[in-house]
Amino acid sequence: MRPPPTITTEAGIGGRVARRFDRRADLGHCPAHMHVGIFLEEARPGSTAVTAFQDKFDTIEAAEAWGLDGVWLGEIHFNVARSVLSSPLVLAGAIAGRTRRLRIGTAVHLLPLNHPLRIAEDVATLDHVSGGRFDFGVGRSGSPRAYDVLGVPYGESQARFAEAMDVIRQAWKGEAFSYEGEYFRFKTGPVTPTPLQRPHPPIRMAVNTPESFVIPGQLGIGIFVGVRALDVFDLKNYLRSYRDAWREAGHAGSPTVYLRIPVYAAPTEREARQECEAALLAFCARQAEITRLGLGRPGTGAAERKTFWADRLASIDYDEILRTRAVVGPAKLITERLRTIRDDLGLDGVVAELDRGCSLPPDKVKRSLRVLTHEVMPALG
Repeated sequence: MRPPPTITTEAGIGGRVARRFDRRADLGHCPAHMHVGIFLEEARPGSTAVTAFQDKFDTIEAAEAWGLDGVWLGEIHFNVARSVLSSPLVLAGAIAGRTRRLRIGTAVHLLPLNHPLRIAEDVATLDHVSGGRFDFGVGRSGSPRAYDVLGVPYGESQARFAEAMDVIRQAWKGEAFSYEGEYFRFKTGPVTPTPLQRPHPPIRMAVNTPESFVIPGQLGIGIFVGVRALDVFDLKNYLRSYRDAWREAGHAGSPTVYLRIPVYAAPTEREARQECEAALLAFCARQAEITRLGLGRPGTGAAERKTFWADRLASIDYDEILRTRAVVGPAKLITERLRTIRDDLGLDGVVAELDRGCSLPPDKVKRSLRVLTHEVMPALG
């Protein structure tokens, strides 16, 4: 077994990463109220890149004007039918230039596919360009497709992710240092710029398997959770391991949890259920296919568990989706449901997926955004 990576600075050689950094440094932005944002990733079927980006900018313009807290950008590669968002940091820079108030985050940036020093430079630059409004969501993706194309073994993704986190946080200290890991080895002068937010932008890690919940707790960083293979009832049990790991590591402050979940608003519950039924059923069917793609691959988790999740998603009925994986209805029902989920899971933020499957008319998506900002957010407080 290789020894743990070593970081050497002008002050000498450090120890293990989770103990090397100031534990208060990774608490990040803690809003006084529950953060409410939206997730942007997919492209409407049949749209061009021009119209896909314009749709996103139109949504962002409304979100800025209507008081939404933040927008979150996915990262998807080599999937023209699903997304044009292969470069979320570039789009984040464009959003920063078009807005003055919105926070802008990645959900998530795929660390194993990029060199961590370049990520550190780009994110720090973006933090300055945005005036300190950037949130750094990180992960490794549950799908090996992009790894295969880019020549990065998916079985190495967890270890590469850990080393990348080491390097990025050390780089943001603004000191010369060297790094000796399994995948990254170098000696560098101070990385510039360092982030505007000090010690760095808030960091939030995506987790979607039982064992992964412990990692951000040990590191003292926030988490993203979603409702795909896992539902809101599964999450309650797994979040306990995240919070326990945080306490056992001795981190200051409190662990923070943001939930990504489909949200759709209409004047009546009946209309809401009818209008988004096909989109939500198609989304779950597609998630079942994506889950099966990783079966038997190193780094994708136990095959038996993946098969169970894929089968569950493929056979789920609409009532079960609405009960465990989506929030659908008029403003009052959405508010009550989000409040219940917030209280049950101890959430610090909700990131609404307003058009899962990207098949809903743009005016209906904007209607959901308006209800979310004008009626739901004030009621949630």
